[in-house]
Amino acid sequence: MSEKYIRENKRSCSIVKGSRTYAKTSNLEDAIFIRDFLVEIDWNLDEVPQILERDDDYLVLATYDEKIHLLARYRQKPDDETVTKLVKKHMRNPNNSKYGLNISKIEDTYVISKQIAGDSYVFGLYDSLSDAEFVRNFLMDHNWNVNEFDRIEYNEDTDTYWAVLVIDDYVYVLDSFDTAEIDLDKTYEEFLSRISKHKYGLANYPHLDRLKNKIDVLEDELNVKATDDFWMFGGEIEAEDALTDIIFSLTPFEKIVYDAIDKKATFEEIKQKLARYRSKNFDEKINRNLDSLISKGMIKKEGDFYIKCQT
Repeated sequence: MSEKYIRENKRSCSIVKGSRTYAKTSNLEDAIFIRDFLVEIDWNLDEVPQILERDDDYLVLATYDEKIHLLARYRQKPDDETVTKLVKKHMRNPNNSKYGLNISKIEDTYVISKQIAGDSYVFGLYDSLSDAEFVRNFLMDHNWNVNEFDRIEYNEDTDTYWAVLVIDDYVYVLDSFDTAEIDLDKTYEEFLSRISKHKYGLANYPHLDRLKNKIDVLEDELNVKATDDFWMFGGEIEAEDALTDIIFSLTPFEKIVYDAIDKKATFEEIKQKLARYRSKNFDEKINRNLDSLISKGMIKKEGDFYIKCQT
């Protein structure tokens, strides 16, 4: 059959019949093999298996968007779990881009968006790529239906549990955990505290900006109050009077350093989070405040990590 149905260029080969492209490969040998198989099955993509054996190799294929995608080749036949992970990974990032499908970054915020029926929808904003990837992957696996989220979701890719809230069709990641034993009330309190600190200028969480005027409503719905170890938030205060209703237990920069630790962090991770405050003798200033927090019993150092103490 020679190279019938195959269009070859410098970097790839496409399998084309009529006006339809059935597959694209990186070399002619793979293209001929897949072309021959398509001819055998009369070009019926429903009959394409996930694994094809060729000589001493096993080719892993994925069929979607009416095309065959060659994902990998193995000397030994891969198990079903390996194939499933390969297919999911490819569908989430078929072009091997920096963030994968449906995730973009605007300044320090990751945005999940998707075109549906010609309209663009935003599904959430996140301060970390791992949060955005978890939500994007879940939505792709559930046909982009935000109502499929439970308040705690298990992520088998990372063997972790995620606390999630869907508010006004936006998906918010509250935290992730290594165990299913999660104190949701405490998690909600910490989430509301982050919203409050963003509202009153005590921290910068742009991904929570939509919620800064919904604190009272969320407190009622979640049946918890916004609380924090070192800040006290007034219940009915106006934004311009907020700072006068906060009790300062730390100097401002001590609190900034404390917040940058989250649960635990290395010095370099803390330094990266505080990059916007960079000034002369920056490392020395951070170390001085870390030492002060240690002396006050608010954090401790274990190896390379600074860890918040339980209060």
